[in-house]
Amino acid sequence: MILLRSCTVFAPEPMGKKDVLIAGTKIVAIEDRITAGEIPAISEICCDGLLLMPGLIDAHVHIAGAGGEGGPATRTPEMHLSKMLEAAVTTVVGCQGTDGVTRSLESLLMKVKALRQEGVSAYMVTGSYQVPVPTLTGDIAKDIAMFDEVIGTGEIAISDHRSSCPTTDKLKRVASQSRIGGMLGGKQGTVIIHLGDAHDPFRPLYEVAQTSELRLTQFLPTHCNRNHHILEEAKKYGKLGYIDITTASYPFFPVEELKPSRAVAELLQAGVPSNHITMSSDGFGSLPRFDSNGKLLKLEMGYPISLLNEVRDCILLEGIDIPTAVSVATINVAKIFGLHQKGRIEVGLDADLAIFDSQINLMHLVAMGNLMVKDGIMLKKGTYES
Repeated sequence: MILLRSCTVFAPEPMGKKDVLIAGTKIVAIEDRITAGEIPAISEICCDGLLLMPGLIDAHVHIAGAGGEGGPATRTPEMHLSKMLEAAVTTVVGCQGTDGVTRSLESLLMKVKALRQEGVSAYMVTGSYQVPVPTLTGDIAKDIAMFDEVIGTGEIAISDHRSSCPTTDKLKRVASQSRIGGMLGGKQGTVIIHLGDAHDPFRPLYEVAQTSELRLTQFLPTHCNRNHHILEEAKKYGKLGYIDITTASYPFFPVEELKPSRAVAELLQAGVPSNHITMSSDGFGSLPRFDSNGKLLKLEMGYPISLLNEVRDCILLEGIDIPTAVSVATINVAKIFGLHQKGRIEVGLDADLAIFDSQINLMHLVAMGNLMVKDGIMLKKGTYES
């Protein structure tokens, strides 16, 4: 049992100063004052002057590696546990990417299982950039319905030279299978959409919604800060559907990309509902730059820490209030993916908690009731980390 004493709680809505009690994997009490004398074997942590928030949810991480656009030597490695924890991420959604050819969903599934065994929450989406999508069972709906770990589909590439250029009917088929699998498995069946650099990037999604009973909220298009014209289109699309901002690539491409915290601020200023906006890192994905002829010029790799950095900058640089800034990486993500035990601080929910100082530096981190970081020092690392 862990007692977090005198926290300033953002659940993400402000709750004031509270004591929070954790037992097993759950939050069991949130009160003005909890008497610890009657509780056996309790570990008490003083959080006076610190901010308690939900652990971050990173819904776009290539946890089993990705890349390969520049040949075999450019394949990115698997993510180590410590890279999640340093970013205050307690829940991760893994995906494939460009390479649905030589990488397998079976490997991705085993990485999800490995992260769960190491003490954090992990999920995955079935598929890759390509349509028809690779699957575990031969069917999108079966993957989502039958595997607890599989919660959606993606990332499906559109408006990109690496896309398989799916027709509207093929996109509808993917989305409907994902929705049916979600219904059967008690999940949302969300489809992550990779947006490329093409003009009018959201057009394929509009066409799906206009020619079927599917809604735009079945999709989560990502990389919406890839360039300025896409963000302008996102300001319109985001009033109808969801928008995801990528945090890892901006430092490598500051000319083309809009800084993620600034993108969130602009979306809010444009009237996009705050609960339609999410941020994710694209961690351990390759970050390529191509010329106008499709030739690879540069290749970098992103990390989950970018998500925490941009949440911090939303608050400290952009002046976005803490509840809104935190929501884009917690409760909004949880609702879009149907992770009902995640994303907020509430009695009965999973004990995924991050404690920060006033400058949003990570001090303590609890994942599924286990203390992973204390006083800024990492207590737990991955199996093969020194």
